[in-house]
Amino acid sequence: MADKSQAHDKQVLHKLGYAQELSRRMSGFSNFAISFSIINILAGGISAFYAAFNSAGGGGAFVGWLVGGFFSLMVAFSMGQIASAYPTAGGLYHWASILGGKFLGWLAAWFNLLGLLFVVSSVDVFLYQVFFKGLLVDTVLGGNFLGSDSSTWTIMHQHIFVIIALVTQALFNHYGINLTTKLTDFSGYLILALTVVFVIALFAYSPVALDITRLWTFTNYTGEAGGNVIPIVAPSTFIAFFFGLIYVMYTITGFDASGHTSEETHDAQVNVPRGMWTSVFYSWTFGLVMVAAFVLVMPSIEEGAAAGFSSFFYMWSSVFTATSGFQYILALILAVGIVITNYICALAGLTSTSRMMYAFARDGGLPASGWLSHISTQYRTPTYAIWTGAVLAFVTSLTGIIGARLGLVGVDIFLVLATACAVFLYISYAIPVLAGFLAEGKTWNEKGPFNLGAWSKPIALVSGLGVALLSTTGFFPPNQPVFYLTLGMVIILPILWFAGINKSFEGVPQGEKIKERQKMIAEIEKKYGE
Repeated sequence: MADKSQAHDKQVLHKLGYAQELSRRMSGFSNFAISFSIINILAGGISAFYAAFNSAGGGGAFVGWLVGGFFSLMVAFSMGQIASAYPTAGGLYHWASILGGKFLGWLAAWFNLLGLLFVVSSVDVFLYQVFFKGLLVDTVLGGNFLGSDSSTWTIMHQHIFVIIALVTQALFNHYGINLTTKLTDFSGYLILALTVVFVIALFAYSPVALDITRLWTFTNYTGEAGGNVIPIVAPSTFIAFFFGLIYVMYTITGFDASGHTSEETHDAQVNVPRGMWTSVFYSWTFGLVMVAAFVLVMPSIEEGAAAGFSSFFYMWSSVFTATSGFQYILALILAVGIVITNYICALAGLTSTSRMMYAFARDGGLPASGWLSHISTQYRTPTYAIWTGAVLAFVTSLTGIIGARLGLVGVDIFLVLATACAVFLYISYAIPVLAGFLAEGKTWNEKGPFNLGAWSKPIALVSGLGVALLSTTGFFPPNQPVFYLTLGMVIILPILWFAGINKSFEGVPQGEKIKERQKMIAEIEKKYGE
């Protein structure tokens, strides 16, 4: 049965003009797990909690997650339907090219690739700042790690930590998708288990009586009342709630990983769309319970908001007060587990980045395309793209220092790029979705097994609205530079396109080019024993 499925997958790939270079080792669960690991509600669900809570209180966090998660699910459904028809690595670029033309594909590729690079760097930096040092060492271990006082650690410690993380993540990716999927499969189970234990522990050790009304109580905490997380005072609670939607966008993103690993997934036309929407659905539902727990066990909503960026740690410290015994051991296990899942989150992000880079390069879309599209005959992975992604992720992790050197006082450049990663990814999601909306019933008539039917266009419209809503939240204080970054992309990319790239870039194979490539495909696959 597996051989029959694999033969069908290869046949579909050949019809799209590509050879089976990557190793098809991922099951349906593995495809789900890689997206679920990147979303990781124990990553952004914790590190970005303040964005919603310190904007509009308990209602901002809980209702914001409910609303934002719904839009994310609609986007996943729309993307899944397209992925079912065109199951290729670098999915969004390929989908946008077929449905909307070469320029839209090129545009989607750059937004997606830059967004993915920022994902890897932001998760690894937050892995150090928020989870390893902030949660595990400073909060649970009291500032002492293997005899070292964490208060003496400098930015150099962060750089060393990030380098070690990126090198090991690249090594795991280098040595085959089988090794990577074992880690992401493990992470999928671990995220679910830790979330359940975490929520139970929060309620079991909660220092306050539960007040369920907190979940729909909105208070404008922008400005000083919220620790200046949002440095300006919003003119209304509704605007404050809108600011906080960035929380969901930063957390429930990266599920395009299921699409990027299409060529490594068995029965891709079925498993890839399922991996997308189920990873979003379970992250949304489990995350909703977790966010509710954060709000309900908070000793004081006002004091939590006043704690600013430390509102999560204020909640954690009030619940896990013991410095010994079972409660302390539980807190230690949770903290270590959260660190591990965040490490694998960045690892999965690097997997997604390298597949996007490889797919774009094999069509000539990147400098040194022949090099970046190289696949190891031994490990069947895009090794050069993996290490290039790791190097570029480290470079982007230095943006805070670069900003300081440039004299950009009062602007956290790294936080801006972390926000930009979510904005760029959602924009890259919207391009093929809206292109599909316009092409459906015209140039796009052949769909895959995952078919939304009559709901296709309505869901695509809701997805487009959701992307516009969620992306816009990334343009407001303290992230105004994200607007200028996005605007710069929108201006510069078309200029480069019409300056000559439109003539030199061939794009995805279509029509007669697909037929012409069949002999070349057969020759390529001989190298891999396909």
